[in-house]
Amino acid sequence: MRREPDWHFYRTLLAVLEHGSLSAAARDLGLTQPTVGRHIDALENSIGSQLFVRSPNGLLPTDAALELKPYAQTLAATSAALLRTASGHRDQVAGTVRISASEVIGVEVLPPILAPLMAAHPDLNIELSASDAIEDLLNREADIAVRMAEPTQDQLVGRRIGEIPLGFHAHRRYLAQHGAPLGMADLARHRLVGFDRQTAYIRTMMARFPLPDNLVFAFKSDNPLAQISAIRAGLGIGICQMGIAAQDPDLLPVLPELFRIPLDTWVVMHEGIKTARRYRVTFDALVDGLLNYTKGAVHKRRG
Repeated sequence: MRREPDWHFYRTLLAVLEHGSLSAAARDLGLTQPTVGRHIDALENSIGSQLFVRSPNGLLPTDAALELKPYAQTLAATSAALLRTASGHRDQVAGTVRISASEVIGVEVLPPILAPLMAAHPDLNIELSASDAIEDLLNREADIAVRMAEPTQDQLVGRRIGEIPLGFHAHRRYLAQHGAPLGMADLARHRLVGFDRQTAYIRTMMARFPLPDNLVFAFKSDNPLAQISAIRAGLGIGICQMGIAAQDPDLLPVLPELFRIPLDTWVVMHEGIKTARRYRVTFDALVDGLLNYTKGAVHKRRG
């Protein structure tokens, strides 16, 4: 009868899967390469299957390793959640709170909201996952999430922020040089900032909010932060959250009455942690901060 593998072996497996070599995984984990090798050998012996094969490009995962990967990720997320829960007492604003948000929200919007929160509660630690991938709140991959969709699972509680609008913007320097488009069709004569690839999400958005077919993007990037940086640099006209533009007097709206994408926004967390003070305080701070952020976008548009 085989012994159940040590949980640490699955952590090592994830590191080798991510980095493709024992040495890189060892550096990431703070272990020696022989220790990482022993972990993989022990896991292989426990499950009775080979996990990696050597190739000129490093270690290639076998089907057995790929089948184990999602379960190892679940163990890692659970372990991190256990550590966060144990890091602070329930009635104190202390310990770690992990927040999940999109890249743009995480980088451009949340830091000014989190700064006064952390100043008021110096024993509070924040982990911010700024990624467009949705982390699983039910499995505690994150504690609180800012999402552009209403939560549907019964175990989740959420507060609707309202719509975060997106629209065309350009730096005033660009508009001074090239003039402002007079209509949607006039965009064809301008330098535009847009996505490099037509993902399923982009196709869905463009179906709901169509653009002229003859548009050519002079600057393309799949990273929305790179697009915002390009707009700020005066490279052309691109889509930006109105709340972000409202904070920069040099970013001016373009065709605001003709093109607007509303993103319905929610702050969400698992109902099992809603009474713990550090989660509740963080949740409320995010709600208040994002409500103020959306109000700034509305005032800018009306102004």
